[in-house]
Amino acid sequence: MKNLANHFTATAAENREKTAIFWGEEQYTFGQAHAIAAGLAKRLKEEFGLQPGDRVGLWLKNCPGFVFSLFGILLAEGVVVSINNFLTPDEVGYILGDSQAKVLISEASMAEGTAALQAQLDGLAVIEVEELGQADASQAPELPPAGQAGEELALIIYTSGTTGKPKGAMLSNNNLLRNVEGVMDELELTPEDRMACLLPMFHSFSMTVCVLLPMTQGLSIVAIRSLHPPKNIIAEIMQHQATVLPAIPQLYRALANSQLPPNLPLRVCCSGAAPLPLEVLKAFNENVGIPLLEGYGLSETSPVACFNPLHGEKKPGSVGLPIKGVEFQIWNDAGEELPTGEQGEICIKGHNVMMGYWNNEEATAAAIKGDWFLSGDIGYLDEDGYLYITDRKKDMLLVNGINVYPRELEEVIYQFDGVKEAAVVGVNDPRKGDMVVACVAPSEGADLDDSALLAFLKDKLAAYKLPRKVMQMEVLPRNATGKILKTKLREIAAEQYRR
Repeated sequence: MKNLANHFTATAAENREKTAIFWGEEQYTFGQAHAIAAGLAKRLKEEFGLQPGDRVGLWLKNCPGFVFSLFGILLAEGVVVSINNFLTPDEVGYILGDSQAKVLISEASMAEGTAALQAQLDGLAVIEVEELGQADASQAPELPPAGQAGEELALIIYTSGTTGKPKGAMLSNNNLLRNVEGVMDELELTPEDRMACLLPMFHSFSMTVCVLLPMTQGLSIVAIRSLHPPKNIIAEIMQHQATVLPAIPQLYRALANSQLPPNLPLRVCCSGAAPLPLEVLKAFNENVGIPLLEGYGLSETSPVACFNPLHGEKKPGSVGLPIKGVEFQIWNDAGEELPTGEQGEICIKGHNVMMGYWNNEEATAAAIKGDWFLSGDIGYLDEDGYLYITDRKKDMLLVNGINVYPRELEEVIYQFDGVKEAAVVGVNDPRKGDMVVACVAPSEGADLDDSALLAFLKDKLAAYKLPRKVMQMEVLPRNATGKILKTKLREIAAEQYRR
């Protein structure tokens, strides 16, 4: 059957001695990667009783073990639940409970967190990735071909929503395989290419482009061990001759201002996860000269929906043209298609659109109308079909390329004693993206302490979500219907933040 597991098995058989993963001074062949993954699959079935369709959480930092674990779950016919490794145990606990994950694969450095999760979730089994060890390609256990159909669920990626509770985007084998094939075509990739992987593997962009694509299409992964400073990234790219670099705008800003070696092996770079500022694109084009293609997508679209073309016109400020098999329309609030040049909600149709949200029919019904996924992003199409994004999801912030949803933070802030009103806004920093600002009004007679509030939030939220500033006000500004005016708060916060 055509599924991710069987594609990986076939690719490993064809490329048994080829290096699949470069990790500093370590190297793993496709044969070794398959052997380790197959050993994990056998263990999941025999020791943990994993049945087809059972969910397995993957809570890891970037490492070769992430790749082995991902495919071990798929070879066992399980469903991967990819979890942001920056989240706190409380946040991870919700995801594991909602997905009813049977097993969690983590690492020794997270032992304190996994112990807390096991205390919280009855029956949760934990495997530390260090247990997977090494394996010779000849040691792979014999496994029958994975029986998952292409339309069956392979991966759940949780994305926060305006309700404050994360939603699990369900992606099928077909969603992901077709997205991989689309990216292969767009970037004109071949098995000779080597994919630099420095983005977090749990992220949908990295998962598809940097992990699933190489491992099912026979490319090598150059997994970057040292991210700071940028010269370390370049050193590893040079050492292992990476040819493709998917990254976020902050890195391209740094590279555009760096002295790069003349024999850099990169032939194409692609930018995603956050808007690429025009001045960064211009500086990169002038100082580096390697094609830098901005694209767009969401976890719910597997994730790639479009790219600026490698050949042909690249339009600065645009996120490009839809990949093969994907269509865009721009809708108004009544669900009517708008003409060229008019702004409205970006709606996406194609093989990449998710199956729906796990265990959440209401959210699925709101997001998918017929064959169309309603992105929540605002934009327009020009006369050539290029997509331009003019606004992001309502109130959403982007912190170092990762989505932060104010409602989620506000719900936690309201748990702090003495808070009467709370609203979270962002102040844009040209280098770091949105900086989180918590606007709070104290209850009558309460004496709110900013430091105490931040300490409280630190135990409840991932570090990247934490406010950089608390802005206290007697009352938060509201409109005539009582809705908090976040536009006004952003103006006030921007003024105070820059003082």
